[in-house]
Amino acid sequence: MRVITLQVNGLQQAVDNGLYTWLASADADVVAIQNLRAKEYQLTDDVVYPDGFNAYFFDAEEDDYSGVAILTRDIPKAIMTGLAFEQCDRQGRYIQADFQHVSVGSILFPAQDAFNTLEDKLAFQTRFMEYLQKNQRKRREFILCGNFEATHKTVDLSDWRSNQETPGFLPEERAWFDRMFGPVGYVDAFREANFGENQFTWWPDEESARRNINGWRKDFQICSPSLRHYVVEARIETSSLLFGDHAAVMVEYEFDED
Repeated sequence: MRVITLQVNGLQQAVDNGLYTWLASADADVVAIQNLRAKEYQLTDDVVYPDGFNAYFFDAEEDDYSGVAILTRDIPKAIMTGLAFEQCDRQGRYIQADFQHVSVGSILFPAQDAFNTLEDKLAFQTRFMEYLQKNQRKRREFILCGNFEATHKTVDLSDWRSNQETPGFLPEERAWFDRMFGPVGYVDAFREANFGENQFTWWPDEESARRNINGWRKDFQICSPSLRHYVVEARIETSSLLFGDHAAVMVEYEFDED
């Protein structure tokens, strides 16, 4: 199963710029997309009905804001939207496709903006952690993908020394990752197969992206611990910057889902 996660800067413009053509060549089985910035009914038919994929959407209540989608080659057994708390559900931040034994989720963590403060972002982390812990009691595996609006280790951003008091790399945010990848037991799937430095998914401007400096790895695929042995390839696709300000993360899991 090849899974791609990508934050776009508006799904309509991304498709107009060739997103679906690019995805066809990427040969993905599941694609998690974030920051749609449009409601499903506002999108054109070629966006809502992509060739070769089944597309599912979860809108934010606000116009031109947030929203997530998931594209699947195979029809999932179920689609779940939201995480049963207001900040997530009203802002359209989570959608999940359930297959026979594995669920794949698309998540967009809040940034500090007109609708969310730093405290709101940290509260979202707490609620999402509660969801992860509940998942451990279920008899299925999970791959959860998206923009976490933060990063974990010093290798995951260019200038970590100057960013220790910057939201996205605050001590409490790094401790949250430590807990998720430690006692809670989830796995940073990308790092199971790619140990390279300078592996970034977001840059503050186009020049930084072109030179691969001042970068952050904000986009993750996290998976259940038993899936770590099935990760065979992971890479960042910077060609996807045509469709937004984040690069796509591709992870391939070598198991058959039937």
